[in-house]
This record gives sequence, C-alpha cells and structure tokens, in this order.
Amino acid sequence: MIPKIEKKCQPHAWQIALKNVIRDPKVLLERLNLDDTYLPMAEKAGQLFPLRVSESFVTRMHKGDPHDPLLRQVLPLEEEYHEVQGFTDDPLKEREQNPIPGLLHKFKGRVLLTVTSACPVHCRYCFRRTFSYSENNPGRDKWQQAFDYIARDNTIHEVILSGGDPFTLDDDYLNFFMQHINSILHVKILRIHTRMPIMIPERITDELIHTLISTRLKPVVVVHCNHPQEIDASVGSALKKLAQHTHVLNQSVLLHGVNDDADTLRSLSEKLFAHDVMPYYLHQLDQVTGTAHFAVDDKTAINLHQQMAAQLPGYLVPRLVREVAGFAAKQAILP
Repeated sequence: MIPKIEKKCQPHAWQIALKNVIRDPKVLLERLNLDDTYLPMAEKAGQLFPLRVSESFVTRMHKGDPHDPLLRQVLPLEEEYHEVQGFTDDPLKEREQNPIPGLLHKFKGRVLLTVTSACPVHCRYCFRRTFSYSENNPGRDKWQQAFDYIARDNTIHEVILSGGDPFTLDDDYLNFFMQHINSILHVKILRIHTRMPIMIPERITDELIHTLISTRLKPVVVVHCNHPQEIDASVGSALKKLAQHTHVLNQSVLLHGVNDDADTLRSLSEKLFAHDVMPYYLHQLDQVTGTAHFAVDDKTAINLHQQMAAQLPGYLVPRLVREVAGFAAKQAILP
C-alpha cells in the first residue's frame, strides 16, 4: 500500500529537472567532452526543431563518443535539412483526423487527447515535430468540447493521453483529465503515452501513483525506450514502481545508428522485462520531414525481427509495425 500523501507547496524534484533540461547544443557538447566541430550543424538544425534533453538522460551517454546511441536520438544534425521523397510534415495525416481541438480520432474504439505540448526531450525522429500544438491545446477551461465528443460516442472504450508528454502535467491537472474521463461510463481504459520515466524517472512519485489508481478506469502506461543503455538504476526503479500499480508496456522506434542490430534489440527486451515492462511495438519510422537519416529499410527490419524471434521467447518479441494513414490499425510488417 502507498501511504497517504500530503500536498506540498515546494516544487518536486521532477519539476525542477523538467525546468532545467538542456536546450543549448554548446552545453550538451561540453557535458560530453565533444569538440565544437559539431556545434554549427547542431545550432542550424536546432532552428528547425529545438534541442531539448534532460540532464538525467545525458548522464547515461558515453562521454567523447559522437556516435553514442542516446546522443544520436537528441543531437540536431545537418541531415534534418535534407528533403527526401516520401517524407512530409504530416505523414500520418493527423490533421484530417482532428475533429475537435486537442482530440485525434484515428482508430475505432479509442481517441487520443494531446493534453500538452511540453516534453522532457525532443527526439529528433518525433513524428509530431511539426504538429500544430497551438491549435490543439485548448487550455483547461476549454476541454469540455473534447469530453462531450467522447461522451456522445459510446463506441469509444479507451482514451489515450498523449502530447507532448502527459506526465509533464502536475498531478492536479492530470487528475482533471482523469476525473472527466472517468465520468463517461462507456470509457473503460485510460492509456498514457510517456517518455518521462526514461527521461526524468523522479516523476514516478507516490502522488502520481495515487492519481493513476484514483478512478475506476484501468490505467495502462506505454513508455518509450529505444536502447538498453537508457535504463539505469533510477529508471529501472521507476519502471518497477509503475508496474506495481499499472500495466506497463514499451514501444520503440527502429532507428538507424541507434538500435538497428539484433543484439541491441534483444538486450532491450530482456532489460525491459527485468523491470516488469512488456515489449509491445517495434515501430518503423514515421516518415516525417527531417528524419530520413534514421530510416531502416523493411528487408533489414524483418531480418532483425526474425533474429529477435530466434533468440527470445515469444512474449518478449515486440510486434514489428508501421502506422499507415487511413488504415484501421497499425500494420504488421511481414516477410
């Protein structure tokens, strides 16, 4: 049992860490003992999509290694300016599935709320790096339109909180969403997509756990971890704490130069499971402008997935999928 929580006026450690994320490429390079040859391109690409990464995540990077798999996920690169056929600003056509500000209705039975634009990290491959958050963050006093949309459609059984990252919200604001959704009786499941336990593990507080289990809704937390190096002792502890009270799944993105080898993917699944997290999806890259240098071709992806299947029990092999705009579900990538 988690003890009763008393509210505090002082900011939590996680709020301080979120406020103090690294935004300056020069600071990031200095932290990692990398020379300034990488600075001009990092500053240039940062104009397209600003650098943002937590101090905690940076401590898990290898100093002096410009090819570190964690660094590659966050360091702006000149390749982001390259125009590549098939890569667009809205590859999943989310603008066409956005009937209410802040609400995406892409799949039958569930809707997604973009509850915040805030995030502890700007992943360079983010498929929402060009998303119009200004048009999709109604503010606390204007979310009722989205709640009414959900209430009118009794085929909606699951609501997904996304963003940005929902765990950047304080517990009161998170509870605001949960209580409104809880009042819609045909909704049974609340799913939260987050990178916070990986980026700022201090976010998994007793207060947060209380909030997650405070309603009749079944909570499911889907974390986003791409490489076993991302899981240190603090992250592992946060994941285990979450898993004691919610279902915790992981989705990864297959990324060239980060995790496109079978040993890394196998180790990731094993390390996740050691901390009570089930591998869920291994996504092919969403083809958003500026991310083509992360792409792995389907033939290679299938081969890697088959190698994983040959080395792991079936329950530790995530589904290899791609999201295709307009399809009723994620599409399995098969030989």
